[in-house]
Amino acid sequence: MNTYIHKVHYYETDRMGITHHSNYIRWMEEARVNFLDQAGWGFDRMEADGIVSPITHVDCDFKKTTTFQDVVEIQVRIEEYNGVRMTIGYEMYCRGELAAVGHSGHCFLDRSGIPIRMKKQFPQLDQLFREMTEGRKNTCGK
Repeated sequence: MNTYIHKVHYYETDRMGITHHSNYIRWMEEARVNFLDQAGWGFDRMEADGIVSPITHVDCDFKKTTTFQDVVEIQVRIEEYNGVRMTIGYEMYCRGELAAVGHSGHCFLDRSGIPIRMKKQFPQLDQLFREMTEGRKNTCGK
């Protein structure tokens, strides 16, 4: 599990004074990028290796509202990984309370859009994702 911190900006709020729902999805993406960086296999490295990882689905359930200048702690973890697809889970906390829960699904393609078999083509990354999924690595660290 990895924690990413986001401070709510004024522009992320709406006329009701609460964070607009679309921002939670962006925060999940920020947290995912940070998560992979902390694991030592950030997007810069993935792209250099020819790995593209598009989003196949995303969802977010809102539990509590957040407002301007709130600090949101986003806990990130790999929930499922099978070598072709991965689901990442996100729990967003504000003032110690669960504010939102989300998931994003991803697949792995080469630059021409052909699915990558991670175990065969990128065994180190495959092993890292498997260990993180199984909980053997509770935090991301280089």
